[in-house]
Amino acid sequence: MITKKTTLIELAAITSDALENSRITATLSGGAAVSIYTDNRYESFELDFVTAALVNELKIALEPLGFQHTGRPTLSVFEHPQSRWYLEFPPAPLSFGGTYVDPSDCKLIDTGLGSLRIITPTHSIMDRLIAAAAWNEPQSLEQAVLVAEAQASNVNWSALDEWVDREGIGGDKEVIEFYRRIGRKHPNG
Repeated sequence: MITKKTTLIELAAITSDALENSRITATLSGGAAVSIYTDNRYESFELDFVTAALVNELKIALEPLGFQHTGRPTLSVFEHPQSRWYLEFPPAPLSFGGTYVDPSDCKLIDTGLGSLRIITPTHSIMDRLIAAAAWNEPQSLEQAVLVAEAQASNVNWSALDEWVDREGIGGDKEVIEFYRRIGRKHPNG
């Protein structure tokens, strides 16, 4: 049951589990993943679950939990009267720049309230770096640094470096600043 005391990770797990039980594959991404990986050093109020499911399928899975579809029919935003967080469902495929990720390559976290399908810490950094580079967005750069610091031992650094090279963003000032701030050698330098 979702109450005002339900935490972000609990809400994410309850939602993810309900979706999986309805045979909907949805992967938590975006700022909520940053919140989880940084123990709320960055706080998001939106839980982005990337999915190929249609709004009507989502309604069937989420309404029993008390969520109501509040977006226009083409927008997949759901709110719960007991929660300050809301759900949004960006369309699949799950990608970071031009790199597509299969949901099965993401993490499954068992929370005791259900399993949460979430992007990995490496994916989370990719997600934030591509936003920082594409939109010159300082907030996304800060989030990438927070995840890198909090999850350093869980980041696949060689995969991240290869991704930076493949995406062609190694020369972007935000990416250079990211590597400088975390104290790692830039893949191109």
